[in-house]
Amino acid sequence: MNAVIAAVGIMLVLSLCRVHVVVALIIGALAGGLIGGLGVQGTLSAFNGGLGGGATVALSYALLGAFAVAIAKSGLAHALADKVLALVGQQDREGAGALKWLLIALLLSVAIASQNILPIHIAFIPLLVPPLLYVLSKLQLDRRLIACVLTFGLITPYMFLPVGFGGIFLNEILLANVAKAGVDISGVNILDAMLIPALGMVFGLLVAVLFSYRGKRSYDLARIEQRERLATDYNGLSLLVAGVAIAAAFAIQLWLDSMIIGALVGFVIFSVSGVVRWKEADGLFTEGMKMMAMIGFIMIAAAGFAEVMKATGEVQTLVDGAAGLIGHNKAIGALLMLLVGLLVTMGIGSSFSTVPIIAAIFVPLGLQLGFSPLAIVSIVGTAGALGDAGSPASDSTLGPTAGLNADGQHNHIWDSVVPTFLHYNLPLLAFGWLAAMVL
Repeated sequence: MNAVIAAVGIMLVLSLCRVHVVVALIIGALAGGLIGGLGVQGTLSAFNGGLGGGATVALSYALLGAFAVAIAKSGLAHALADKVLALVGQQDREGAGALKWLLIALLLSVAIASQNILPIHIAFIPLLVPPLLYVLSKLQLDRRLIACVLTFGLITPYMFLPVGFGGIFLNEILLANVAKAGVDISGVNILDAMLIPALGMVFGLLVAVLFSYRGKRSYDLARIEQRERLATDYNGLSLLVAGVAIAAAFAIQLWLDSMIIGALVGFVIFSVSGVVRWKEADGLFTEGMKMMAMIGFIMIAAAGFAEVMKATGEVQTLVDGAAGLIGHNKAIGALLMLLVGLLVTMGIGSSFSTVPIIAAIFVPLGLQLGFSPLAIVSIVGTAGALGDAGSPASDSTLGPTAGLNADGQHNHIWDSVVPTFLHYNLPLLAFGWLAAMVL
């Protein structure tokens, strides 16, 4: 059996059986390394060598967690919840319904903007979502719906709009690797190539919003109050400081391209201003880091898992094997290329890293099967994006979990991973295959 298929399969099965994701990643990596012929020492060496790849993002999340707790301490979360709840008045059905759609639209807009307009990626989630948990729970909004909304906003813009992170993925990675593999891309309009796959994402979002999670779901408000409504009162100064700290954190991140420094500057502003008392700073900092510890360790373990998969050399074997099965059938060829992309991305956790791996084989294969340059770009781009939603190791699922699980009431696998896999990967497979056939 191919080591990549075995490792990803073991990791997913264990995760679905509620084995902790970090444990599932380690066991999956060990199994994949052994099946791939690395041996115990070779597997451990590759795994340890890859751990550093996730350390930067893990530390970023730990500091963002500390910053988020400081924001809660300032009373901003309390003020935001009070203000939004006031809009509902007596919680009549019409008012609650309007507020529900307003919050969904707000979160969707911010998530989209985080990829293209204000490219801060997932940094906004631990800061914006936890303060809204009280309101979301009062409205009995299903957090699985919010996970789907956030994941849509984190993925669809970069796979369709060539601005911000989309400019990196579409122009510097997708088109560059397709051209490097021998396709003339001079006449390719990237929007035309990725429009149909992007519509698949829109279809999945509509199903989640209008059908799957439209019902109400109850959460323990006391647990949310304990975590998020830390400040019993607030004043204009504390809210002003919170606003300045958030603006400074985002500005620093955009300037230095560092979530670590941005979050650190924001926390320091709270400490210096006195909103967070100096003697309380250490405790708050530790509490915030603990809140994000799970996400950080998953990211670190995922980096080690991905390194083992690469070290086995069987990612390339998987791609070559799929090419050998295709023969001259375009329909089967498109489907197998998309499925391989799904497997590779779910294991590595990064669509940006998947495209260079699969393009080297799939582009010449696409030419051999008679696909147009536009169709080849669409196939490779969709194959890369597949698996970003629904991967336990992807920041497109870890990010939403980081915000929605601030009070411990949102399971990463069953509330983020499974819903986003079903609502986005399945439509992407269908719409990506359709694009390959018609372009």
